[in-house]
Amino acid sequence: MDKSLLTQLVLERLAEDLLQAEQAARTAHETATHEENIAENKYDTLGLEAAYLATGQARRAEAIRQAMASWRQFRPRPYNASQGIQLGALVCLVDSEDKQQQLFLGPDGGSMKLLSGDQLIQVMSSESPLGRAMLGKCEGDEVSIQVAQTRQQFEVVRVQ
Repeated sequence: MDKSLLTQLVLERLAEDLLQAEQAARTAHETATHEENIAENKYDTLGLEAAYLATGQARRAEAIRQAMASWRQFRPRPYNASQGIQLGALVCLVDSEDKQQQLFLGPDGGSMKLLSGDQLIQVMSSESPLGRAMLGKCEGDEVSIQVAQTRQQFEVVRVQ
Protein backbone atom coordinates (compact mmCIF):
# COMPACT_ATOMS: atom_id res chain seq x y z
CA MET A 1 0.00 0.00 0.00
CA ASP A 2 1.38 3.39 -1.01
CA LYS A 3 1.41 5.72 2.01
CA SER A 4 1.98 8.76 -0.23
CA LEU A 5 -1.25 7.92 -2.04
CA LEU A 6 -3.06 7.63 1.30
CA THR A 7 -1.69 11.03 2.31
CA GLN A 8 -2.97 12.50 -0.97
CA LEU A 9 -6.41 10.94 -0.38
CA VAL A 10 -6.52 12.51 3.10
CA LEU A 11 -5.64 15.92 1.63
CA GLU A 12 -8.35 15.58 -1.02
CA ARG A 13 -10.96 14.70 1.62
CA LEU A 14 -9.86 17.60 3.82
CA ALA A 15 -10.13 19.94 0.81
CA GLU A 16 -13.72 18.77 0.26
CA ASP A 17 -14.50 19.26 3.96
CA LEU A 18 -13.00 22.76 3.81
CA LEU A 19 -15.20 23.75 0.88
CA GLN A 20 -18.29 22.53 2.73
CA ALA A 21 -17.33 24.34 5.95
CA GLU A 22 -16.60 27.59 4.08
CA GLN A 23 -19.92 27.38 2.23
CA ALA A 24 -21.78 26.69 5.47
CA ALA A 25 -20.04 29.67 7.12
CA ARG A 26 -20.98 31.95 4.20
CA THR A 27 -24.59 30.79 4.28
CA ALA A 28 -24.86 31.25 8.04
CA HIS A 29 -23.22 34.70 7.80
CA GLU A 30 -25.66 35.77 5.07
CA THR A 31 -28.56 34.56 7.21
CA ALA A 32 -27.22 36.38 10.27
CA THR A 33 -26.79 39.68 8.43
CA HIS A 34 -29.88 39.58 6.23
CA GLU A 35 -32.23 42.51 6.84
CA GLU A 36 -35.23 40.22 7.34
CA ASN A 37 -33.51 38.61 10.31
CA ILE A 38 -33.08 41.75 12.40
CA ALA A 39 -34.52 41.00 15.81
CA GLU A 40 -37.88 42.64 16.44
CA ASN A 41 -37.99 41.61 20.09
CA LYS A 42 -35.90 39.72 22.64
CA TYR A 43 -37.41 36.38 21.56
CA ASP A 44 -36.52 36.83 17.92
CA THR A 45 -33.13 35.11 17.88
CA LEU A 46 -32.76 33.76 14.34
CA GLY A 47 -30.05 36.28 13.43
CA LEU A 48 -28.16 35.66 16.67
CA GLU A 49 -28.32 31.89 16.22
CA ALA A 50 -27.09 32.20 12.64
CA ALA A 51 -24.19 34.37 13.84
CA TYR A 52 -23.18 31.70 16.37
CA LEU A 53 -23.40 29.09 13.63
CA ALA A 54 -21.29 31.21 11.27
CA THR A 55 -18.63 31.57 13.97
CA GLY A 56 -18.59 27.83 14.58
CA GLN A 57 -18.30 27.05 10.89
CA ALA A 58 -15.49 29.58 10.49
CA ARG A 59 -13.61 27.90 13.36
CA ARG A 60 -14.19 24.51 11.75
CA ALA A 61 -12.80 25.81 8.45
CA GLU A 62 -9.71 27.14 10.24
CA ALA A 63 -9.16 23.78 11.98
CA ILE A 64 -9.35 22.05 8.61
CA ARG A 65 -6.83 24.52 7.14
CA GLN A 66 -4.44 23.74 10.00
CA ALA A 67 -4.93 19.99 9.49
CA MET A 68 -4.22 20.42 5.77
CA ALA A 69 -1.00 22.27 6.56
CA SER A 70 0.11 19.42 8.85
CA TRP A 71 -0.76 16.78 6.27
CA ARG A 72 1.06 18.71 3.49
CA GLN A 73 4.25 18.69 5.56
CA PHE A 74 3.80 15.05 6.59
CA ARG A 75 6.24 12.58 5.02
CA PRO A 76 5.52 9.00 6.12
CA ARG A 77 8.72 7.06 6.66
CA PRO A 78 9.24 3.36 6.17
CA TYR A 79 8.59 1.17 9.20
CA ASN A 80 11.63 0.63 11.42
CA ALA A 81 11.20 -2.43 13.66
CA SER A 82 13.74 -1.10 16.18
CA GLN A 83 11.50 1.93 16.83
CA GLY A 84 8.17 0.14 16.54
CA ILE A 85 5.02 1.82 15.29
CA GLN A 86 5.47 5.55 14.76
CA LEU A 87 3.64 8.35 12.99
CA GLY A 88 3.23 7.31 9.35
CA ALA A 89 2.83 3.60 10.03
CA LEU A 90 0.25 1.55 8.17
CA VAL A 91 -0.87 -1.08 10.68
CA CYS A 92 -3.02 -4.18 10.38
CA LEU A 93 -4.67 -5.15 13.67
CA VAL A 94 -6.78 -8.20 14.44
CA ASP A 95 -9.23 -8.34 17.35
CA SER A 96 -10.34 -11.26 19.52
CA GLU A 97 -12.96 -12.22 16.91
CA ASP A 98 -10.30 -12.40 14.13
CA LYS A 99 -11.64 -9.24 12.50
CA GLN A 100 -8.85 -7.31 10.78
CA GLN A 101 -8.64 -3.57 10.38
CA GLN A 102 -6.16 -1.38 8.55
CA LEU A 103 -5.03 1.81 10.31
CA PHE A 104 -2.90 4.65 9.00
CA LEU A 105 -1.33 6.73 11.78
CA GLY A 106 -1.05 10.37 10.77
CA PRO A 107 -1.08 13.95 12.09
CA ASP A 108 -4.05 15.45 13.89
CA GLY A 109 -7.13 16.45 11.94
CA GLY A 110 -7.24 13.54 9.53
CA SER A 111 -9.55 11.14 11.32
CA MET A 112 -11.53 9.50 8.52
CA LYS A 113 -12.12 6.27 6.65
CA LEU A 114 -10.69 5.90 3.15
CA LEU A 115 -11.24 3.33 0.47
CA SER A 116 -8.03 2.41 -1.32
CA GLY A 117 -8.76 -0.20 -3.96
CA ASP A 118 -10.99 -2.65 -2.11
CA GLN A 119 -9.45 -1.97 1.31
CA LEU A 120 -11.05 0.22 3.96
CA ILE A 121 -8.41 2.14 5.89
CA GLN A 122 -9.06 4.06 9.09
CA VAL A 123 -6.88 7.17 9.29
CA MET A 124 -6.23 8.22 12.87
CA SER A 125 -4.07 10.50 14.92
CA SER A 126 -1.29 9.29 17.17
CA GLU A 127 -3.09 11.33 19.84
CA SER A 128 -6.19 9.12 19.72
CA PRO A 129 -6.43 6.43 22.44
CA LEU A 130 -5.73 3.59 20.00
CA GLY A 131 -3.03 5.62 18.24
CA ARG A 132 -1.23 6.27 21.55
CA ALA A 133 -1.55 2.61 22.54
CA MET A 134 0.06 1.47 19.27
CA LEU A 135 3.12 3.74 19.48
CA GLY A 136 6.31 1.72 19.89
CA LYS A 137 4.59 -1.64 19.35
CA CYS A 138 5.89 -4.20 16.84
CA GLU A 139 4.41 -7.05 14.82
CA GLY A 140 3.12 -9.73 17.19
CA ASP A 141 2.60 -7.30 20.09
CA GLU A 142 -0.74 -6.82 21.79
CA VAL A 143 -2.46 -3.45 22.00
CA SER A 144 -5.26 -2.79 24.44
CA ILE A 145 -7.47 0.20 25.16
CA GLN A 146 -10.29 0.85 27.59
CA VAL A 147 -13.55 1.93 25.94
CA ALA A 148 -16.17 2.81 28.55
CA GLN A 149 -16.41 -0.34 30.71
CA THR A 150 -14.91 -2.63 28.07
CA ARG A 151 -11.28 -3.48 27.46
CA GLN A 152 -10.53 -4.01 23.78
CA GLN A 153 -7.48 -6.02 22.76
CA PHE A 154 -5.81 -6.31 19.39
CA GLU A 155 -2.77 -8.02 17.98
CA VAL A 156 -0.45 -6.20 15.60
CA VAL A 157 -0.38 -8.47 12.55
CA ARG A 158 1.52 -6.33 10.05
CA VAL A 159 3.23 -2.94 9.95
CA GLN A 160 4.49 -1.01 6.94
